[in-house]
Amino acid sequence: MDSVLEDPRPTRLSLEPLDDFVVVEYAEEEAETRAGLILPANLEAQCRSGIVTAVGSEAEGVSPGDKVLFPKDAGYDVRLAGTAQKVLKREHLIARILD
Repeated sequence: MDSVLEDPRPTRLSLEPLDDFVVVEYAEEEAETRAGLILPANLEAQCRSGIVTAVGSEAEGVSPGDKVLFPKDAGYDVRLAGTAQKVLKREHLIARILD
């Protein structure tokens, strides 16, 4: 008799960045803020946007929930629980996007 054991508890994975690292979940590929800033969807774009989901203890000036702009090639790409995220140093964040 073959049986597969499954853990009935839901898996809730999250990243806790260390030092001055931040975790950013990618925003939609193309977005326009209420102020009219258009963030391009093409792959040639040099910047990406996302929502900060976690900050390290030394990452100053940014909080979870902030929408930020960062260079496309900065940091490390991570896929966690099916969600694309970026782990990067605080100094690589270019700007906070205010709606």
